[in-house]
Amino acid sequence: MTPPHLTDAPPDAAAVVRRGLDLLLAKDMGGWAGLCHDDAVVEFPFAPPGYPRRLDGRAAVEAYVADYTDHIDLHAFPTVEIHRTTAPETVIVEMRATGRTVATGEPYVMDYIAVVTVRDGRFVRYRDYWNPLALPGSTLDAKSVPADAA
Repeated sequence: MTPPHLTDAPPDAAAVVRRGLDLLLAKDMGGWAGLCHDDAVVEFPFAPPGYPRRLDGRAAVEAYVADYTDHIDLHAFPTVEIHRTTAPETVIVEMRATGRTVATGEPYVMDYIAVVTVRDGRFVRYRDYWNPLALPGSTLDAKSVPADAA
């Protein structure tokens, strides 16, 4: 039997990341956004022009991911490595996502590195280092935002 004080603890950062990947594969974007704290910050340091570099708050994250499945049909994360850091609430995640681009049916393969910080079982900071050069042009155009809205 697990001691009660261990069952009351929020999940660690690696467990929250794994739950997030499961939600992405289930195409539950609202569930993924729900893993974010109200004041979460999601950053995309390598975002191309027209894409947001930073999202502030769960509502902004939810709006951003709401139509993700209209563009990318994720099938798997065949490679996931989660590296613990000296800060127990922060992990570095190396992963590969595979699937297809909805508009064209082209294969979708993207390698990611994310630096993720979790508090109370939710993302408080998620820095997503994805490669915009690997994204199919049709998807890149569909997800970009007008310059005056960024």
